[in-house]
Amino acid sequence: MTDEDHLPNVPDSGGAFNSAHARTYAEGPPRQVPGFAGLHRMSSMLLAERVPLQGRLLVLGAGGGLELKSFADDHAGWTFDGVDPSADMLRVAEQNVELHSARVRLHEGFIDSAPMGPFDGAACLLTLHFVPREQRLDTLCQIQRRLAPGAPFVVAHVSFPQTEPERSLWIARHVAFAGINPANEERAKRAIATKLTILSPEEDEALLRGAGFSNVSLFYAGLSFRGWVAYA
Repeated sequence: MTDEDHLPNVPDSGGAFNSAHARTYAEGPPRQVPGFAGLHRMSSMLLAERVPLQGRLLVLGAGGGLELKSFADDHAGWTFDGVDPSADMLRVAEQNVELHSARVRLHEGFIDSAPMGPFDGAACLLTLHFVPREQRLDTLCQIQRRLAPGAPFVVAHVSFPQTEPERSLWIARHVAFAGINPANEERAKRAIATKLTILSPEEDEALLRGAGFSNVSLFYAGLSFRGWVAYA
């Protein structure tokens, strides 16, 4: 194990994970995200409340394929379009969804690379904290425009207060939970503070409403992570 294995998963300067990150990504979320399997299970359940048995789902940030595999395992009739900017991560996703490959289409790029739909539901898990603030609202608007009226959207990412001293405290908690090597703790804190775009929960909810989503409800809170379900 290298020093990089003790650092949080963050993309390169182009906003995409490189091949080294892709090879080890699957090990990160279960360790770094409280209740990771439960987050997938809850997301699948909330989507299924409105997505029909033969529904079509959009997954933004699908590289790695972990949520695609979880949703496909749960719902044999759903088809998926997954979008991610990293070709390396999409190759990992292909491997993880191999048993469901006939129902999954993967697209390299950002949200504007996704088909227009309409989709019966959408998910964006552990992704939006990589999207710059100035692109966040447009990204959410583009998801909303691709959804059928009333379709569910589940989203979860790092979200905590952005005023000090709370911000530094939450970054320290995030690093502590991830089990970062003590020798790399300060480096990890700097990476989170400078390479992730973290908003407060209030800002995140306001952006969802600003993008046209309604009935925004918090369904998941795991230390430094928050998750919401909302409707187009």
